[in-house]
Amino acid sequence: MAGGKAKYRHLSRTSSHRQALLRNLVTSLFENESISTTWHKAKEAQRLAEKLVTLGKKNTEATRRRAHQILYKPHELVPKLFGPIRERYADRPGGYTRVLRIEPLKEDQAPSAILELVDGPKDMRFAMTARTLARLRDEGKTVNEITEANIAKVTRYRPQGKDELEELVGKMEELMEKEEEHGAPEPFQRKVYPKDPFRLGLGL
Repeated sequence: MAGGKAKYRHLSRTSSHRQALLRNLVTSLFENESISTTWHKAKEAQRLAEKLVTLGKKNTEATRRRAHQILYKPHELVPKLFGPIRERYADRPGGYTRVLRIEPLKEDQAPSAILELVDGPKDMRFAMTARTLARLRDEGKTVNEITEANIAKVTRYRPQGKDELEELVGKMEELMEKEEEHGAPEPFQRKVYPKDPFRLGLGL
C-alpha cells in the first residue's frame, strides 16, 4: 500500500547490491568483533547479525548451511560462529550486538556508528565503563547509580566479568597518565571528496 511504513531501509541500492553490502558488513563484524560504518547501515546489518548468532545457538546442520550461504568467509567464520560465539551467548536470551553513535567519520558528515558484538574483546561499553571508573578513582569520587547500573550490565553475562573489568581499569589508568603527559591524539577523519582543481577553486 502506498505510504505504508517501510519494513527495512533500502539504503539507496538495488536488492542484490543491498544484500551484498549487508553480507559484507556482517562478515567483517564476525571477523573483527567491531566495525564502524554509517548509522543506517549499522542498524540494518545488526538485524542480520542477530539472526546469524541465533542460527549459531541452534547449531543444526540446516543452520550451518544457512550460515555458509550468508557469510563471505564461511570456512573461517562458521567454526567461530558455532564455536566461541555460540558459547559466549549460550546464557544470553538476546541482544548479541550493539550500535553506538559516534562522531562523523567522513568529511561529508554522514551519521556514523560502531556495530559490535557485546561481551567480546572489543566491547565499547565495557571499555567506556572501565574508563569512567578510572576517572572517578583518579578524582577521588564515588560511583553513582548510573555507573553501578552500567557495571552490572557489562559484567552480567561475562564469567569473569568483574576481574576483567578491574584489569581494564588498571590499563585505563595507565593510558590516562600517558594522555596527560603527551596529550590525547586528534580524531582521524576519512576523506571522501576528490582533491581536483575544480572543487578546490570553489573552496569545497
